[in-house]
Amino acid sequence: MKRGERAGRVVAALRALRADLWTTALDDPLPGTAQRPRWLDWRPAIVVPLAVCALVLLAGLTNRYLSDYGLGMPLAFLLASVSSAALVVVLFRPVLAWWASTVSMAAATVVAAVSATPRPFPPFALTDAQPWAGPQLTLQAGVLFLLALRVRPRIAAETLALTVLAGPACGLVTAGHLDNPVVPITVLAVSVLVGTLLRGRQVARTELVAQEELTAEERARRTLLEERQRIARELHDVVAHHMSVISIQAQVAPHLADNPSDELKDNLTGIRQNAVDALTELRRVLGVLRAEDPLPASARHAPQPTLDHLDDLIANVRAAGLTVTAHATGDPRQLPPGLELSAFRIVQEALSNAMRHAPGARVRVDIGHHPTSLTVRIANTAPDRPVPPSPGTGHGLLGMRERTAMLGGDLATGPSPDGGYEVTAVLPTTPPAAEVPL
Repeated sequence: MKRGERAGRVVAALRALRADLWTTALDDPLPGTAQRPRWLDWRPAIVVPLAVCALVLLAGLTNRYLSDYGLGMPLAFLLASVSSAALVVVLFRPVLAWWASTVSMAAATVVAAVSATPRPFPPFALTDAQPWAGPQLTLQAGVLFLLALRVRPRIAAETLALTVLAGPACGLVTAGHLDNPVVPITVLAVSVLVGTLLRGRQVARTELVAQEELTAEERARRTLLEERQRIARELHDVVAHHMSVISIQAQVAPHLADNPSDELKDNLTGIRQNAVDALTELRRVLGVLRAEDPLPASARHAPQPTLDHLDDLIANVRAAGLTVTAHATGDPRQLPPGLELSAFRIVQEALSNAMRHAPGARVRVDIGHHPTSLTVRIANTAPDRPVPPSPGTGHGLLGMRERTAMLGGDLATGPSPDGGYEVTAVLPTTPPAAEVPL
């Protein structure tokens, strides 16, 4: 490696160190999110016990600065107050609190070195003060632990490294040596390690929750697309049927009139050709939709069901063990095929949900024919035995809402007073008047 490259890496490392440690940031959000750690929600309750601990350590640290460092009472109390306050400030300004505890320790060392008289032994010793004795070690370990809970592991490692360098340096200045540095360094390292691991656990849980939310959203979106594709297939079948009828009627119409004019023949021929072209396009699109249909070909190309097929559906459900009763009110009349198809599917999906989520329940199906609407109501009683867990995500309610919204109707679903469940759909039989563009 060339000297210039080494120098560039050193400069980059120093810049990163400055960016990490020369900051007064309020919070360090969890990686990949803008969320704060959840334990910070308990910060107002944590401040009180930390403040009590800080007051106890303040008394002990002030006494050390007076006896071991030889500082005056005002200065000893000031420096001890800064170090003790860092234990509370770290909850709000983690890096700033670490700076306060480290700088106050160094300031006490400098003041003791300036004011004390050199002693002959140990060499260059000024006092008997050890920077990591008693309350000073407790304060720095607490600050580093809480800091590691708040910041990225790299910043926690940087502050630990600088603290480990600052402690022996202060010990050499004041006492000429550092008594058994392995123990205090181990205490500080364990504090940072535990804090980092707890933060990593919180990060992992946050990422897991975010992934679960994304998975649920993706599953719901996929289910919605599948249901819309299914509705599109069925409606294509209905439209294709009508286009076929139009084509046949346009072809037969000239033979039903005596001496039809050439203009009438041309118009009917154009109508038939447009119907054939539209039918060709519909079949092409329908072929694409059916390409991924898991049903067998006989089922895919079978006629779409209407309300006339409800009896067969209810008979199949009864054969599966569900008690179902059906009632119809009003005067039945011919309805648009798309509306009858949607009504049939709503009943079908409601009965499927009842079999799945209400085993042993009694189900009532009511079909109400009104002058301007069709009412479909499916209500089941409470299940008579425990409901087995249902794997995966079904289309049930989602499909009902899609079909009802497509027809401009209203859907109401929810539990009933007797502990069962009820689905009511009101489907308008006359579509709203289309707006004619100017």
